[in-house]
Amino acid sequence: MRSLASRVGLLSLIVILLVTALGPVAAQSDPVEIVIWHMEQPPYRVERLQELIDEFNAANPGIVVRQEPQNWGEVYTKAPAAVAAGNAPDILFAIPDFTPIIRAVGAVQPVEDFVAEMDEAHSFFPAALEPYSYDGHVWAVPMWNMAQSLWYRESVFEDAGIEPPTTWDEWLAAVETLSTDGQYGIGLPANRQLYTDQTVYDFMINAGAAEIYNEDGTLRFDNPETVAAYDFYNQLYQYSPADSPNWTWGEAEACFASRTCAMVLQFTVITTYETQAEGDADDLGVIAIPHAANVEESGTISYVNAAMLLTEDPARQEAAYAFLRFLLEPENYGRFLNMEPGLYLPVTEDGSTAESYWEDATVVKYQRQIETMLENSRNGMLFGFTGGNTFSSIAQISAQNLLAQTLQSVVIDGVPAAEAVAAGQEAMNEAIED
Repeated sequence: MRSLASRVGLLSLIVILLVTALGPVAAQSDPVEIVIWHMEQPPYRVERLQELIDEFNAANPGIVVRQEPQNWGEVYTKAPAAVAAGNAPDILFAIPDFTPIIRAVGAVQPVEDFVAEMDEAHSFFPAALEPYSYDGHVWAVPMWNMAQSLWYRESVFEDAGIEPPTTWDEWLAAVETLSTDGQYGIGLPANRQLYTDQTVYDFMINAGAAEIYNEDGTLRFDNPETVAAYDFYNQLYQYSPADSPNWTWGEAEACFASRTCAMVLQFTVITTYETQAEGDADDLGVIAIPHAANVEESGTISYVNAAMLLTEDPARQEAAYAFLRFLLEPENYGRFLNMEPGLYLPVTEDGSTAESYWEDATVVKYQRQIETMLENSRNGMLFGFTGGNTFSSIAQISAQNLLAQTLQSVVIDGVPAAEAVAAGQEAMNEAIED
């Protein structure tokens, strides 16, 4: 009989041989880690996404997904720096005008094959794909949409004998009527920041000035329709609170919730209305943004948020696709969107009817309003990403908030709209040339 020592030695030899033989297999079995950056910082949004991540990780032991929330104030510089340093995330959730910035540093991977697969499975709305489809590729996977609408209280309209406006003339008359002691007819921003850009573009769309580029890439911002949009904005702005030049989204929602503003243009007011106002769903009104007489159909700015793939590693790409497939499955997709109920709108046909979306308590309560928002979003568009042509210079225009800067000249400095718009185009050309 062999001694204990010899038997241990034999076992050790066997273990060594097995480790040597199976070493590559063991290395391959290490989980693939995927890092996601997003700018959805509120804790309840982070928590909902983490719930989904935990479910995915549990069901996919070969993949570990990890989220790293960022903020919009830093990501425009932080993301390119991360790419340059070789520690960029694998997935970056962002908006269309951020994509050219990341493309410029050579990180964004084309995803048209995966998008075609998801389109076949879930049917993307065409408006969701448009801002990411150019230069022969699709540059991100649409995940959710945000589209602005006009919000009001039905009882306030009824008491004033006002019908919901559909045209600019009706809108101005309603704003004038609703401007009374203690109430402003409307609340509009005028700060040089993104909310003002967004709101101004609502007016441009509904004036027939949605296109700011010609097909050859030159600017057509300076045109009569744009001038009309800025002029009409200025007319309504006379009935906005004195502090509105400093507003971002939150101040507009608060003005509406407190009944100080009879109307606001916003992606949603539901959360604020539910927590800081009456929370009476029957009284909360929302309609498409009114349009000029020469425009046949209302439109709105639409921010399709999408997942950009930044990794070139095939294994990490497949792991990223697996997680995005998981999120877009209808039973998961509604829960993903409802990390902020009433703000994030579906971008797929099956997502728009998914029980996981409509069964959320807030969505159930405000179903009528959300259905209107979803319908409005189908006519959404974004400046610089329209008409099938996208030019990377839009990133410079957007980053400097030049739509908002032009508006400030009109409503704050009193510059005539035609003069301000002409100067705005000059500023855009300078930004592009720099």
